[in-house]
Amino acid sequence: MQVYLNYKDMLYNVSFRIVKSKQDAQDTVHDAFIKAFQHIDTLENNRTLGPWLKRIVINCSLDFLRKKKKLNWLQESVELPEVEEEDTETFEETSLKVSAIKKAINSLKDKYRIIIVLYLIEDYSHREIAEQLGLKESTVRNQYIRGKRLLMEQLQNNVEV
Repeated sequence: MQVYLNYKDMLYNVSFRIVKSKQDAQDTVHDAFIKAFQHIDTLENNRTLGPWLKRIVINCSLDFLRKKKKLNWLQESVELPEVEEEDTETFEETSLKVSAIKKAINSLKDKYRIIIVLYLIEDYSHREIAEQLGLKESTVRNQYIRGKRLLMEQLQNNVEV
């Protein structure tokens, strides 16, 4: 019970960023805990419990979206030419509220939002995201770059208002 109490909020937040629904995130966390407790014997030591649970809830969240057919954009993905990432744009002395950033991320199309969340927030590599979503790594990179660009535009527009 202590494991549940220690990790439920963190796992809920992770799932919510992916599924975008309170009820679905709660259901996904519930499913993740069931899977975790069924496979607790595969856990090497308690030091890795948090990351292990986080990976399970991410997998459950993506599985949930697949079942709900909310990842149909995966079938529509085509190989795009490599886009070079430009980090020349920066926010100079701009303070953004966390709520504005969350709102901007949530307003992105799923194909950008999920990759941005997994890469920037959950610290997955492009390769791990590609494997998880069944895409080519170059497609994930391109969607990340485009999504980041759209996110920055939304945040800049929000600041300028």
